[in-house]
Amino acid sequence: MTQATVGAQEVEFSWRRVVGLFAPHRRRVVGVVALVLVGSVGGVVNALLLRVMFDDGLFPADGGDVRFDTVVTMGLIMLAVTALTTSLGVVQTVVTNQLGQDVLRDLRDRLYAHLQGLSLSFFASSRTGDLQSRISSDVGGVQTAVTNTLSNMLSNTVVFIGALVAMVVLSVPLTLLSMLLVPLFVVAARWVGRRRATFVRQTQEATSAMTVVTQETLSVSGITLSKLFGRQDHEIQRFSEANERLAEVAVKQQVIGQSFFTVIQAFLGASPILIYMVAGFVLSNGDDSITAGTVVAFTTLQTRLFFPVARLLETGVELQSSRSLFERIFQYLDAEADVTEADDAVTLAPELVRGDVRFDDVSFVYDAADSEENGHPALDNVSFSASPGQLVAFVGPSGSGKSTVLSLVARLYDPSSGAVSLDDVDLRDLELASLAQSLGFVTQESYLFAGTIFDNIAYGRPGATETEVEKASRAAAIHDRIMEFDDGYHTVVGERGFRLSGGERQRVAIARVLLHDPKVLVLDEATSALDTASERRIQSALDELVSGRTTLAVAHRLSTIQAADIIHVVEAGRIVESGNHDELLALGRSYASLYQEQFGGGTIETVCSDGTVFSDGRCEYFAASQN
Repeated sequence: MTQATVGAQEVEFSWRRVVGLFAPHRRRVVGVVALVLVGSVGGVVNALLLRVMFDDGLFPADGGDVRFDTVVTMGLIMLAVTALTTSLGVVQTVVTNQLGQDVLRDLRDRLYAHLQGLSLSFFASSRTGDLQSRISSDVGGVQTAVTNTLSNMLSNTVVFIGALVAMVVLSVPLTLLSMLLVPLFVVAARWVGRRRATFVRQTQEATSAMTVVTQETLSVSGITLSKLFGRQDHEIQRFSEANERLAEVAVKQQVIGQSFFTVIQAFLGASPILIYMVAGFVLSNGDDSITAGTVVAFTTLQTRLFFPVARLLETGVELQSSRSLFERIFQYLDAEADVTEADDAVTLAPELVRGDVRFDDVSFVYDAADSEENGHPALDNVSFSASPGQLVAFVGPSGSGKSTVLSLVARLYDPSSGAVSLDDVDLRDLELASLAQSLGFVTQESYLFAGTIFDNIAYGRPGATETEVEKASRAAAIHDRIMEFDDGYHTVVGERGFRLSGGERQRVAIARVLLHDPKVLVLDEATSALDTASERRIQSALDELVSGRTTLAVAHRLSTIQAADIIHVVEAGRIVESGNHDELLALGRSYASLYQEQFGGGTIETVCSDGTVFSDGRCEYFAASQN
């Protein structure tokens, strides 16, 4: 199953797979089974003791006086059995719920860990709200099935068999009479189960849709957008429609189940009346094979028979309903990771990494449909190299494949053909942790978690000291701004770093990468969304970051990459030109056209943002002036 189509694929489902979730907890499963077996026998034993109390104690068969000692003895034994089974029931409830919650915890951990291992193609085709729904709502929805199914099925089966045997011993004709309607229950339960499973699936889909709306519209970005465009009423309507759909299917789900079990409960209440009537008919015809004790014991056992049947049918309905949820969960668990680590992956010591990056005839397509629709792959036989200390830049029109190059360097995807290597090691053969340690990535919109500034900077190096974090912040030209906050480095930045400006978020991200200290630096439009003042500060921080590293950069502003050692011009997934700034201008082709578009025939002065000029006549940031 490909990640891009996971939502549309049918998952291979089996209850054996569900049972396998309990495998790590075998000992407690055995303990639950033992508790259930012992506790389930109590009700049957008491019914038989009740017959003895009636026929030998209260209404002796020989017509003698009431035998109070027999009544007391049977009563005490029944009280002891009840106390024992009740105590065991409490223990069973505790153990069963602990077992169920541990299984659900393991399932959530497994699902989340699996999602973390999937590549970007999966998340590009998924909605965050749906992911959240499956981890929380779907896993929570199977709680009843996971927590109570095993104990319910086992205890009710034992009670049913025990009650049936005891009823046969008491009266075969009455037993046959009592069993006539059981097949009808089974048929009805299967129909109800299938219908309810459909509504459960629809309920979870409606829940997921409402979660998506909530996640999109109540985030900081979403609520800002709706306020700016005056779309609050529209978003309220969206939520209301999703909420109404959820309410409709939830009602159907509950009604179809409760109606069925109401009928069952009504039958359980009426069935003893039928037994009394039959017993009265038999006794009125002079047949004394049925005693008062037999009738009382039998009706007691009858409840012990039909109640387990009803519970088993209810469990069956719950299982059929839970199947829809398990299918949704397994659908994600069965999504295959596009990027995996080889069993014999190579580990590179961080201090030994040189930073040689190479592309050898690399082609890449996001999926077949994408290739057919656009008429070309995202990358088509791309080859280049970047040596330690070099700044290699990529320019070209939007959608040409520049950012795809950087994604492959970070191994967010694997190439469809060809190879990407670091220090002559194919990234597919390299340990993922080694690549992460060797690589630093700065994007146009750097993501910040809703924690403190310190936590965000130290994210890639959790053990960093305050001194190390401050040093990285000073290098990124953000320390002074941080100290203006009342809580300094312990300031909570809010969702996606909303309390900081775009330039401040970018400098925090650069400080994070500086602290990480990678040998290979990847810059994806790191300054294109910033104003001139912010860009100058960011560029100063980038100068510190780029120094001594292998740097690969994508930029729309040619002014930010004029000093690059090599500039590759990318068009339609191919590198069509390569060289430095002067060489590419001299060619008078694609790069020269981009230059003309941006500067209208003007000149680029090699003047740094602070007014100085580098010894080689170029600098990382320079101002443009038009003729």
